[in-house]
Amino acid sequence: MRPARLFPAYFVSAAAVRRLGAAVTFLVLAACTTTVKHGIGAVQPVSGPATLSQDGELHVAEAALQSGNVDLATTIYTQVVEANPESVRALTGLGDTLYLEGDNTRANVYYDKVLTLDPKSLPAMLGDARVAIRQRRLDDAVAGYRRVLAQYPNEAMAAAGLGTALDMQGHHDEAQSVLRAALRVNRGDPRLETDLGLSLIMAGKPREGANVLLDVTHFPAAPPEARQDLALAYGLLGNDGAATEILDVDLPKGTARDNLRYYALQRQRLAHIEAQAVPAGSTKTGLTGAQKTQ
Repeated sequence: MRPARLFPAYFVSAAAVRRLGAAVTFLVLAACTTTVKHGIGAVQPVSGPATLSQDGELHVAEAALQSGNVDLATTIYTQVVEANPESVRALTGLGDTLYLEGDNTRANVYYDKVLTLDPKSLPAMLGDARVAIRQRRLDDAVAGYRRVLAQYPNEAMAAAGLGTALDMQGHHDEAQSVLRAALRVNRGDPRLETDLGLSLIMAGKPREGANVLLDVTHFPAAPPEARQDLALAYGLLGNDGAATEILDVDLPKGTARDNLRYYALQRQRLAHIEAQAVPAGSTKTGLTGAQKTQ
């Protein structure tokens, strides 16, 4: 049987833009989202079994899910499961559609059922870990991604997910170590580089994060949130001009202004934290406007 389609990388790290760091706590207001198309009323199958094989039906469902047409994908996957309750591809697909619709508990049920049929199913293993991140079961997510990497050491999606989970736990150094190791194998992977840039920002190193993200955003295949993360780095460095240049292109003006105000509040918060950490009689340069990344 052909392996189930891997879930697109941007689904794995949608939570990455909502990470909570120990050194920097923030919310990226313009998170990467996936367009989900819902139809009106019942969705009819694209064909009957007499005109299209089960494999063909699954190809159509996978294409529908890839394009965001969750209703059509769900209809086809459900029909296939009814005809073949042990179809790993269809069960995985139903897990993916439920995840997209926010039904994490039921998505987990389908991923777990797949793993009883095929314990080494990469998409189901990734699905389980992805659900754990969304449900903030971070220890489970870390364990799940480590299990994937034990079996598939070069799997970039698992490394990205593990980095996200570790960052959400505040383990930024460990997250960066995982991401850098993955980049040595998956050179130039824009998802891994974007996650590394965000991890550096969260660790209180916005200049280093900006330098990583500048390289990423030069590539057409860069994840959409790479530019928003770069704007965040500029904002934390006090370079509102560079942040505004990005935000004005990507966001409505009102939202861009909200982001700039948020960056200013975070700069004040960081300055306060740094001031408290400086011993009496010593000096320390914080993230001021004089430290602008160009």
